[in-house]
Amino acid sequence: MSDFPDDIPFFGEPDVPATPKPQSGPKAGIAARAMQARNQQRGEPDYLQGLNPEQRQAVETTEGPVLVLAGAGTGKTRVLTTRIAHIIQQGLAFPSQILAVTFTNKAAREMKERIGHLLGGAVEGMPWLGTFHSIGVKMLRRHAELAGLRSDFTILDTDDVIRLLKQLIQAEGLDDKRWTPRSFSMMIDGWKNKGYGPSEISEGDARAFANGKGRELYYAYQERLKTLNACDFGDLLLHPIRIFRKHPDILREYHTKFRYILVDEYQDTNTAQYMWLRLLAQRPSSNANTQSASTQPHSTPNATDWSSEPMRGPHGAGEHSELGVSAKKSTQQINICCVGDDDQSIYGWRGAEVDNILRFDKDFPGATIIRLERNYRSTPHILGAASYLIAHNEGRFGKTLLPQAASEDDQKVHVHAAWDSEEEARAVGEEIEQAQRRGHLLNDMAILVRASFQMREFEDRFVTLGLNYRVIGGPRFYERQEIRDAMAYFRVVAQPADDLAFERIVNTPKRGLGEASLRLVHDYARAKNMPMLQAAEDLIATEELKPKARSALREVVENFRRWQGLLDNKSHTELAEIILDESGYTAMWQNDRSAEAPGRLENLKELIRSMEEYESLRGFLEHVALVMDTEQNEGMDAVSIMTLHSAKGLEFQTVFLPGWEEGLFPHQRALDEGGRSGLEEERRLAYVGLTRAKKNLHIWFVSNRRIHGMWQTTIPSRFLEELPEEHVDIAESDSSYGGGYGQSRFDAVGRGDPFANSYSTPGWQRAQQNRSDATRNNWGSRSGANVERIGYGETDSGFGAGRGSVKGKVIDGELVAKSVSSTPSDFKVGDRVFHMKFGNGNVASIDGNKLTIDFDHAGQKRVIDSFVKRV
Repeated sequence: MSDFPDDIPFFGEPDVPATPKPQSGPKAGIAARAMQARNQQRGEPDYLQGLNPEQRQAVETTEGPVLVLAGAGTGKTRVLTTRIAHIIQQGLAFPSQILAVTFTNKAAREMKERIGHLLGGAVEGMPWLGTFHSIGVKMLRRHAELAGLRSDFTILDTDDVIRLLKQLIQAEGLDDKRWTPRSFSMMIDGWKNKGYGPSEISEGDARAFANGKGRELYYAYQERLKTLNACDFGDLLLHPIRIFRKHPDILREYHTKFRYILVDEYQDTNTAQYMWLRLLAQRPSSNANTQSASTQPHSTPNATDWSSEPMRGPHGAGEHSELGVSAKKSTQQINICCVGDDDQSIYGWRGAEVDNILRFDKDFPGATIIRLERNYRSTPHILGAASYLIAHNEGRFGKTLLPQAASEDDQKVHVHAAWDSEEEARAVGEEIEQAQRRGHLLNDMAILVRASFQMREFEDRFVTLGLNYRVIGGPRFYERQEIRDAMAYFRVVAQPADDLAFERIVNTPKRGLGEASLRLVHDYARAKNMPMLQAAEDLIATEELKPKARSALREVVENFRRWQGLLDNKSHTELAEIILDESGYTAMWQNDRSAEAPGRLENLKELIRSMEEYESLRGFLEHVALVMDTEQNEGMDAVSIMTLHSAKGLEFQTVFLPGWEEGLFPHQRALDEGGRSGLEEERRLAYVGLTRAKKNLHIWFVSNRRIHGMWQTTIPSRFLEELPEEHVDIAESDSSYGGGYGQSRFDAVGRGDPFANSYSTPGWQRAQQNRSDATRNNWGSRSGANVERIGYGETDSGFGAGRGSVKGKVIDGELVAKSVSSTPSDFKVGDRVFHMKFGNGNVASIDGNKLTIDFDHAGQKRVIDSFVKRV
């Protein structure tokens, strides 16, 4: 928060009368002393047993501001719940006097359940345990009239907000295709996350939308919300902040109400959440000589109307001198405990500010900082690698994770190199199968990717291998909205009678076809017992539909008929691109300014790329149907696939981290938009990935990756060079792909028995069990009839046809090029050659049939001569 002032002005709050008010709650009462006496007789509470010294200090340090820096796997959730249980059990506060804030409703429920378990029963009367928004709405309903609302106000969801903004944009005479409501809703959400009302946004931000009408539209939006007696999610904190600042008497009520404040995941708070917490936690100076609050409850001597002035107002002075340290009045005591880890702040892209946790000791002078560094999750090698990596960040408090005792079988962090993403997925799949054979549960393994488009390669590979998998934090690749939409277009082209697919995309993107028009098409199709596409073709020749709808439907029908005519004349990948472009579907996401749009476009490009492996559009659709038939069952043993952002808080015995290449991880967008801070957040994300692993950790990078539809030569991530050598093991690849990554799978070349190999995966074991003399003697044949295998190096088939009668070898069930030749290569040094993947280049050296080629764009590569041809 580079522009946030050191102090928030607290209105010069009137002095409290010289005689302190009696303190509510049981702390000094008879009941409290009785409870303490009982506890002394019973000895140490059970919930304190098993805590290490640092955890116990965090639980028992109940008074004053406390920051608990909880490293990965150090038991922070236990500390937080035990601290609340300790406060209640010791009679320091009633449950209703504790404000406990989490980030998810699930975390709030689990916290309440754990507290109840620690105290021996269900916890009742904790109305202020919840998320920022759930507590904010409770406060706002109590004081709704001060925000210009009624207490029964409605909370709008994202779709409602977009519809409202669309009305406002159109009312201004603006083009809502150019200035989209969705993009403006994202801008407003970002402003509210920073605590900005319409008057506080900068002139540059205001002019960034609709030719300078951003501020005007923001004002109109807020006024419209009041008219509708509604608010959006950002208002659930924004309105309470304004109320607290304009009405200090109300803020004082909450100061009296909350004796203890606890915050989980403090490193993930945004600016508005920080301001809300700081107002509730910090007490104003007690030295201000002002009038009694009872005479002028809503004003101060230096009258400042905080509702009209910037919420992130003028730089205050003198506030920190007595915050949390004055012992003269009990009202000045600040009992706030924030739990978090600055090394795991990874949500900057959605407004989180790591500076919030880094400035805690400045916001609350005299704060106690407790470091939880004893890790109960990972091996010393994994912790050593993670700690060494994150030490390269400058913006951090600094801590060192301490492992439990080392074991002799602890493995180092394995770093693997692969030729391309296909080999990466293939090798990871083989490693998982090997682990499964050793008794390793799939539920204990996870693949954590930086970008969602990486998942598709692994999903397809696991379907091929028959491995169960689940995608966490989002749908599987082929279940994503944009993929389903694209597939619906392809299905109608391949099968015009597919009414389900037609209904899905007939008005996507929006074409002005309303429900009445679609109902007419649907009813006509059923009455005539024909597909909806044919029904639409009949209806556009009549006057049944209104002119606008008839014109839109005519365009749809003509598009599909044209695409169907190209089905046999165009390659299926080229046709797929034509369909997405001409339908307007690609443009729809290109014009979308939401945070998800770039990822959806990447997924569409990955979809097109994945089609190259299949002979036709129908073959690809059949493959996807088989993939989709693999249902996700939460109870099944399955590998977890997720993004690194979704993995926070989870742990697995074995973790695979693919895609550690520059531009992907660290992600280029983070570097471009955030500079050094963006790089440091990417490094924190890597740290999160490393610390998800308990025993086994595998990091992968590739030399070539297809990005945005084009093969690109990649370089290893800088993070690999930031790992300590003493904790890293360079793994030898078992793959035969990429020209020189290993030879173990070529050992069986030329053997008479195709089953004589080094494979020990479950799938190959099943093949061995089912083998017979027929399969051994007729390998490559079906039903005794010779069937020519299509592959590299085969006569009259595939790439390299006509080069000679050299049959490809079957190695471990795969068809690969022959890598060893007894005859010299036909090429010579200096020859100009072309490679399907790497393009043009010059032969630099020759070793048998292996060529070292200096490619124009891909750099120097070593390939087999049958893969290239002279230019």
